[in-house]
Formats: sequence, structure tokens, C-alpha cells
Amino acid sequence: MKRILAAVSLFAIAAVASRAAVETYKIDPVHSSVTFTATHIISKVPGQFTRFEGSIAVDRDNLEASSAQAVIEVGSIDTRNEKRDTHLKSPDFFDAAKHPTMTFKSTSWKKTGENTFDVTGDLTIKGVTKPVVLKTKLLGFAPGINNTPISAWEASTSIKRQDFGMQLKPMLDKVVGENIDISITVESDLQK
Repeated sequence: MKRILAAVSLFAIAAVASRAAVETYKIDPVHSSVTFTATHIISKVPGQFTRFEGSIAVDRDNLEASSAQAVIEVGSIDTRNEKRDTHLKSPDFFDAAKHPTMTFKSTSWKKTGENTFDVTGDLTIKGVTKPVVLKTKLLGFAPGINNTPISAWEASTSIKRQDFGMQLKPMLDKVVGENIDISITVESDLQK
């Protein structure tokens, strides 16, 4: 009986220690960015989303066991051109009235270098979900303002707009490139 109690106690301690190893960080939108570039004829047009939220559950002892999720408000798109932004919110592109958010939820993290990872996840845009791989770099952990621990990350990927139902009339399809390059910079605060 003593052995059983000892085994159960060790199991409970291990489970608590395992749970304690995972830290949840909330994305700080003031110190983070979600930007993109798209081809317009032969040049590149930059843009950004200004409203988003998300979190990263980090296991510092086993970063491949980490997870991330984010929600981006489509209506916050900003390409520094109001007419273009209105068109991007229309059914031709994001259809913001019908699909006000896009989401990302990681499904796996694979270490590719000392502080780099391929973070695979499900990206949902305009009601269509596709797997994407974020080339991700951990910039580090540090004490932030008021000594609240922070983590910082960079990530990038490229998607095809047509994969997410953004098909245009033939004339416009020649003007707007199919590939959209996405860059993400994240500073996140440890949640207590």
C-alpha cells in the first residue's frame, strides 16, 4: 500500500511540475505587428492589420510542445489607401461583413535550428481553412515593464489568395498577384 501511495504521489508531483512548465503569453498588440505585401502589376504593395489578439502557450523545456492561436479583425486592414481598403473588405477579397475575422491555430511545432521552428497550423480566411507553415524565430525571453516577463517572436509565411476564395475577374486577376507574403512580429506578456 505504501508503494502505491508513493507511486501516486510521484505521479501527481510530475503532473503538477509538467503543468507548471507551460507558460501562457498574451500577444501585446501595441508592440506587435501583422504585415503583408502583395504584387500590384510588377511592384509590391504593403499593408497591415491593426487589430488582433492571441496567445502562445510555451514550454521552455520543450518548445516543440508549445502552441499558438490568433484572431485578426479583417476590418482593420490598412494599405494607406481608403478606396483599396474598402475593396479588400468586399466579397472580392475578405468579405469582412460575412467573415469579420481570420484565425490561426497551431497544430505542431518542429525545431529547425537553435531558436527557429516550423510552426504548422490551420489558417481560416473567408470561411476556408488551409494548413500553413510559419517560419518562426524565438527572439528571446526578458523582463518587461514592471518586471512582467515577455517573450518575443518573428514569423513569416506565404499564401495563395485563390486558395482562400479570393478569385477576381480576369482583368483584375492579372493586376493583383496570387501570392501574399505575411510577416508577423510578436511581443507577448506572461499571464499569471
